Amino acid sequence: MEMMHDIMKLQIAEELGLLDKVNNEGWKSLTAKESGRIGGILARRKKKGNG
Repeated sequence: MEMMHDIMKLQIAEELGLLDKVNNEGWKSLTAKESGRIGGILARRKKKGNG
């Protein structure tokens, strides 16, 4: 289940145009706003049952 969570996070980061930043600088390089957007989208998708 954890692996699916990580895959979804990467997919969302890519959709938001943040994947290069994550790959080059790591998750900690994201702003609170960027992290929050990823977390919010991830939570909505999981609630819908898509993860």
